[in-house]
Amino acid sequence: MDTPPRIAIAYHSRRGHTHVLAQAVRTGAEAGGAAVVMVLVEEMQESDWETLDAADAIVFGAPTLMGSASSAFHGFAESTSTRWRTESWKDKIGAGFTHSSCKAGDKHSTLGYFATLAAQHQMHWVNLGLAPGWHVSHESENDLNRLGYFNGAAAVTMGDLGTDFVHKADTATAEHLGTRVARHTAVVLAGRAALGFA
Repeated sequence: MDTPPRIAIAYHSRRGHTHVLAQAVRTGAEAGGAAVVMVLVEEMQESDWETLDAADAIVFGAPTLMGSASSAFHGFAESTSTRWRTESWKDKIGAGFTHSSCKAGDKHSTLGYFATLAAQHQMHWVNLGLAPGWHVSHESENDLNRLGYFNGAAAVTMGDLGTDFVHKADTATAEHLGTRVARHTAVVLAGRAALGFA
């Protein structure tokens, strides 16, 4: 395929930790052959909406706060209702990532929220595609998917630590997600082209 998959990372980062993950997703997606654009959802301009509309895949990202995605992301999600009405994002690829300061921290709720948002837009969800790391005694906290999430990439950094302390295994897991999204998107685009689907 001559044209690389176009992936948009639509995210909010409150203290910078989620931005670190977004950059890791970008690195992985670019390694997977995609062209990637970052979109900060709290600063949406018309050009940002056009970027999302033109993307083949959208990866959602936000910190997990009080059991769900941040309020800035929720505001963005509500504003996508205009795209929902016109089915503008139908059949795009979707995926997600999140961060919190607790090891569990209800990150599963945020990832589930992202997946539901994608389903409402009739998108196709790509999960993390990894077995859990660090779940038997001979494994390590440096394993990919060390926190054992499946619906997307998840990370944890203690609340009093800055972005330099985002765990390397968590950024590597986010990179894995980016590469996986790029490859799945390329497969879908190639399949559509081979079958003559619009």
